[in-house]
Amino acid sequence: MIEQINNIKIIAGNSNLELSKNIATCLNTSLVKSKVMNFSDGEINVDISETIRGEDVFVVQSICATDKLTVNDSLMELLIIIDALKRASAGRITAVISYYGYARQDRKAKSRDPITAKLVADIITVAGANRVLTMDLHAPQIQGYFNIPVDHLLGLPVLTKYYDKKEFNGDLVIVSPDVGSVKRARVFAEKLSGDVPMAIIDKRRPTQNVSEVLSVIGKVKDKIAILVDDMIDTAGTIVNAANKLMELGTKEVYACCTHGVFSGDAVEKINNSEIKELVFLNTISQSSLCEQNSKFKMLSVAPIFAEAIRRIHDCRSLSPLFGKF
Repeated sequence: MIEQINNIKIIAGNSNLELSKNIATCLNTSLVKSKVMNFSDGEINVDISETIRGEDVFVVQSICATDKLTVNDSLMELLIIIDALKRASAGRITAVISYYGYARQDRKAKSRDPITAKLVADIITVAGANRVLTMDLHAPQIQGYFNIPVDHLLGLPVLTKYYDKKEFNGDLVIVSPDVGSVKRARVFAEKLSGDVPMAIIDKRRPTQNVSEVLSVIGKVKDKIAILVDDMIDTAGTIVNAANKLMELGTKEVYACCTHGVFSGDAVEKINNSEIKELVFLNTISQSSLCEQNSKFKMLSVAPIFAEAIRRIHDCRSLSPLFGKF
């Protein structure tokens, strides 16, 4: 249990209330008394019921869709909470964004494309945030889209710790589901105990949210494969990769990611795939999914976010966190 921290306040939006409560518990404190509600016409209203003047305030909110919120609802809640805190004279406001939505729109892939990841960074800053704490941005360069400090946590230490404790009946191979995830897979393999080899899947996207596996680079036959990605959305990439690995003689396929978006029919695809277990972090709350489906396992990032918050509050380095948890 972390000792009580003075002058620190944790306030939650509605997109990941479970994570917010767990972070507060890890810090031995309670959430700021507040309500984020909607007027009858759908407009968002924030009511903060305790003083936060001069306090170090951390707003916990994922920019994601939930059963009750759209992605845009989550973003607007974050902005309005920040604005309310700024107008209430908070000493410092840190946006704790466990999942940064719109991160995949980070460049112009074709003519007249928006760069929405930069737009979101701008409006969070304009709303009044003094700092951002996030995890596994889809593109690390998004840190540079902000004109305020950004602390970028990694989910890999949490995942590798889980797999180090897990017993496998065979030799492992870490598989990158596409060329863009090679660096992440390499770091994952290096952090695991033992000399774990890597393989890479070459894919293409004929249309948006559709992927096709072209080939697999590396030895996967008679191995136990762990597919590693930063997020799983429609699950097309991870499912096609798993099925291809099994065609090539892989004994078993596991998969893991930081952000479990699982939009559309992703859960059904995964259930019908060759994936034996899919592990993800609770940057996006999916508790009900794990309760209903044994193939899915969710690990908590509350301890690492809590420790990061403590270190930010105490003006200490976050570097030690990259190898912990």
